Amino acid sequence: QVQLVQSGGGLVQPGGSLTLSCAASGFIFNKYPMNWYRLPPGKGRELVASIDIGGTTTYADSVKGRFTISRDNDKNTVYLQMNSLKPEDTALYYCYRIGGHWGQGTQVTVSS
Repeated sequence: QVQLVQSGGGLVQPGGSLTLSCAASGFIFNKYPMNWYRLPPGKGRELVASIDIGGTTTYADSVKGRFTISRDNDKNTVYLQMNSLKPEDTALYYCYRIGGHWGQGTQVTVSS
């Protein structure tokens, strides 16, 4: 049974940093690309960052240069390091694995 358990998130001031984690189980982690999505209040879902099995990363233009996705295949965990956070980064953040598998979601609020 595929499980994705998220941690991290919370309230941070503009310009601050947060790291989200997504611990995976129930599948061979290093065989799958992983993704982070977000759902801002009142808006549609956005693909934030992806990392393939070789470690190649892609980012939404809105976060490029500020966010970093990484994976630790020994720990079966994918991370999203978020720096220089802006109020418009406020959203529910979800990790995702192909096949319709979502983490439980983590709220990130950027506000002074």
